[in-house]
Amino acid sequence: MIDYLTDCDDVSSRTTFEVKSDNILVHNGQFTEAGLTENIAQTAAAGIGYINQQSGNMVLTGYIGAIKNLEIFALPNIGDVISTEVIIENQIFDVTIISGKITHNNMLLAKCEMKLFINN
Repeated sequence: MIDYLTDCDDVSSRTTFEVKSDNILVHNGQFTEAGLTENIAQTAAAGIGYINQQSGNMVLTGYIGAIKNLEIFALPNIGDVISTEVIIENQIFDVTIISGKITHNNMLLAKCEMKLFINN
């Protein structure tokens, strides 16, 4: 649930995503809490995948192990373009801990920390 990976380096990645009416996680004209959470996870996956690909490594699959301190301040509407930033806080073996935040027009919509497990 991302459209573009707009920026990526060793510790952060940024994406944009336009909320569309046919998205499975849109309800009553708004992108749901589950959609926002999935957007953060996919932003992390896109960044990690891009770095692996650029390094000549295999792009691995992963999954969300835990979500911590999730705060939802507002839900975006159909047609809104959201911007998501993920920062890698720590990486130990196959576990990556990230912090993520989503904004729309410079307004903070959501933020959380995630523990991601990468399948080797």
